[in-house]
Amino acid sequence: MLNATLLELAGALEAKKVSSVELTRAFLARIQRLNGELNAFITVDPERSLADARRADERRARGEKGALLGIPVGFKDIYCTKGQRTTCGSRMLENFASPYDAHVVEQFELAGAVSLGKTNMDEFAMGSSNESSHFGPVRNPWDKRRVPGGSSGGSAAAVAARMAPGALGTDTGGSTRQPAAFSGVCGLRPTYGLVSRYGLVAFASSLDQAGPIAKTAADLAVLLEGMAGFDERDSTSVQREKGKYSLPVELKGLRIGLPKEYFTEGLQPGVRAAVDAAVAWFKSQGAKLVELELPHTKVGVAAYYVIAPAEASSNLSRFDGVRYGHRAKEYNDLVDMYCRTRAEGFGAEVKRRILVGTYVLSHGYYDAYYLHAQKVRRLIAQDFTRAFEKCDLILGPTAPTTAYELGAKTEDPVQMYLGDIFTIPAPLAGLPALSIPCGFDGKGLPVGLQLTGPHFGEARLLGAAHCYQQATDWHARVPKETPL
Repeated sequence: MLNATLLELAGALEAKKVSSVELTRAFLARIQRLNGELNAFITVDPERSLADARRADERRARGEKGALLGIPVGFKDIYCTKGQRTTCGSRMLENFASPYDAHVVEQFELAGAVSLGKTNMDEFAMGSSNESSHFGPVRNPWDKRRVPGGSSGGSAAAVAARMAPGALGTDTGGSTRQPAAFSGVCGLRPTYGLVSRYGLVAFASSLDQAGPIAKTAADLAVLLEGMAGFDERDSTSVQREKGKYSLPVELKGLRIGLPKEYFTEGLQPGVRAAVDAAVAWFKSQGAKLVELELPHTKVGVAAYYVIAPAEASSNLSRFDGVRYGHRAKEYNDLVDMYCRTRAEGFGAEVKRRILVGTYVLSHGYYDAYYLHAQKVRRLIAQDFTRAFEKCDLILGPTAPTTAYELGAKTEDPVQMYLGDIFTIPAPLAGLPALSIPCGFDGKGLPVGLQLTGPHFGEARLLGAAHCYQQATDWHARVPKETPL
C-alpha cells in the first residue's frame, strides 16, 4: 500500500478496499518511523490528519467521488495553512500560525485530500540542498549522507521514502525539479500563472510557482488538476479553463529538441549516460530528434541570481518584528529592534540574498545589474520561442550532477548556484518543465531527465513522460536505506 501510486490508491479507495483513515494511519506510522532520520517533515498533526481522513470517508459514503478524495498529501511549509504553523524553514516564522489557507490548500480541501503535515525546506525557499533550514537539513533517502536537493527537499524526500504518495512544493529556479532528480521522484513546474500564488510566502514573485511532486507523471497530472485554476486574489493568475493533463501523447513524429548547451563537458559521466539512454529510447519510439541552440543558457544563472535576490529583498522587508513573526527580546530603539530581529531571525543564505538584492536595486547599480538582468531574461525567453518553432519539447538533464554530500558546497555558494544551470531558464521564461527519473549513476544515485514545453504545454509534457514510464521502471525503485 505504501508503495502504490496515487492513482492506485485512489482506485483502492473507490473500490472500498481501504479507507482514508487506514491509509492515513499507515503513512503517519511511516513518518513516525523515518522522520527522525530524514527530517522531511517540520510539522505533523496526526489528529488533524485523521479528522481530514474521516471527513473524506464520510464523503465517499455519501457517494462522492474524486481522484484526490481521501488521498494523504504533504505540503511544503511555505503554503499558508489556517491554524497550523507555516514556518518557511525559518526562525523568523518559527511560531507563526497562519489565519488563512493558501489557494492551493483550499483547492485540496475542497477535493477532500488529507494533509499529512508540513514538509521541510530551505529557509524561505533559498537553496538547492535543503541545508539552510532552521530546523536542520533533510537527508536523501537513497544515501543519508547526501542532500535531497532543494528547496523542496522535504517534499521530495517524503515521496521517495514512501512517507507520502504525493507532496506539494514550489519552484522558483528549479525547486521541484532538482530535488525530484536528486531523490528519484517526479517533479513539475507548471506554466507561470497556471496555479495561484495566493497564500504562498513570497520569495521572488515573478518566478515563484506552486508545483507537485509524486512517484509518476500520471500522479503529477492528478495533483496538477487539483491545483490549477484561476484565482482573482492573485493578480498574475491566468483566467483559463481547468484542463485535463493526463491526455495520451503520440511519440511517433514528436519533435524533441536537444540543446547543445545542455550536453556539455560539465556533465557527470553517469548523468550523461542515463540521459543519452533516454534520448535513444525516445528515438526508438519514432520521435524526431532536433539539434538546438539556446545561446543565453550560459548567462541564465547570473541573471537569476540578480533578479531573484532583488525581489527577495523587497518581499522579505515585511519581516521586521513589528507585525508578526520573531522579534528580538532586547533592543534600544525601533531601528535597533529592526536590526536585531532580522539578524536573529534570518539565516546566512537569506541574509546573503537580501544583501545582494538590496545592492543591485540601489541607486547607481539598478541600471548596471538589475536592468541588464531583465534584458537577459527577455533574451532567454526569445531563445525558447525560436526553439519551439522547431520542436515540441526540449529534453536534457535536470542537473549536471547527482546528489552531493551534506556540507560539500555550503562553503562555496557559487558552486551550489551553478548546479541550477539547467533548471533556471524555464522559470525566467515562465515555461512549464518537469523532471522524471531516468537511471542511476555508478554510486547508485538517481539521475533526473528534464522535459520543457511551451506555455501551457503541461499535457504534452506529462503525456510524453508517462509514455517513457510505461516502458521503464526507474520511477518504481525504492531506496535501499528506507525499505518498505
